[in-house]
Amino acid sequence: MKVLILGGTTESRILAGALAERHDVSVTLSLAGRTAKPLPQPVPMRLGGFGGAAGLARYLQAEKIGAVIDATHPYAAVMSNNAAKAAEEARIPLLALRRPAWTPTEGDRWIDVESVENAVAALGAAPRRVFVTLGRKEIAPFAGAPHHTYVIRSVDPIEPPLDVPHAIYLTARGPFSEADDRALLERHRIDVIVAKNSGGNASYGKIVAARALHLPVVMLIRPSLPDTQSATTVDEVLVWLGHAVTAAAARGV
Repeated sequence: MKVLILGGTTESRILAGALAERHDVSVTLSLAGRTAKPLPQPVPMRLGGFGGAAGLARYLQAEKIGAVIDATHPYAAVMSNNAAKAAEEARIPLLALRRPAWTPTEGDRWIDVESVENAVAALGAAPRRVFVTLGRKEIAPFAGAPHHTYVIRSVDPIEPPLDVPHAIYLTARGPFSEADDRALLERHRIDVIVAKNSGGNASYGKIVAARALHLPVVMLIRPSLPDTQSATTVDEVLVWLGHAVTAAAARGV
């Protein structure tokens, strides 16, 4: 059975690796192409968009995809909504692999906001040293608050640079340890962090470090996602997929 994984997360790569050697499925991993040099993957890759929900539905039907796993980033709401609509139109089973969100614990100083613009406003009027860990295509609104000093970490270089007088750019790919992130925060004398509630362990180091240093975190809350069947672990996905393969075989697919 042909399986399409909508990826871009650590979990999607782990899932692809778990399926790579199986003989009962043929897997394609789809990446949006936002990262210039994606990591090598254990299965064939497809890069780029599909042309919305309608384009994805046509792809699923043309390629005779038997199941879709939405393992995109928790903030990829547009893709998740398109996947749900396309799978319903193509009458193909869909499972969303959704990484649990972080929850604040004692000592955390989170300021929840709904957008990057709200995050910029939450920084306030007084100049601050801000550690920004958003995607490179999401930082433009910070140009509206040029009185801050920004330390911006991203996988790919920020091009063009943010139109502010004081910005430091760091290119790095996680995972990031608590010790390394604490050292970074101290070295750059950071006053506040702007982050997404990505969940998982790869980028949690900055949250633990902020807690230890008593720093506030302006946290973008997660977007609403479609109400589809979901799992929280790769193992749960493998069980679901096993049932899907069995059901497809029984139908003669």
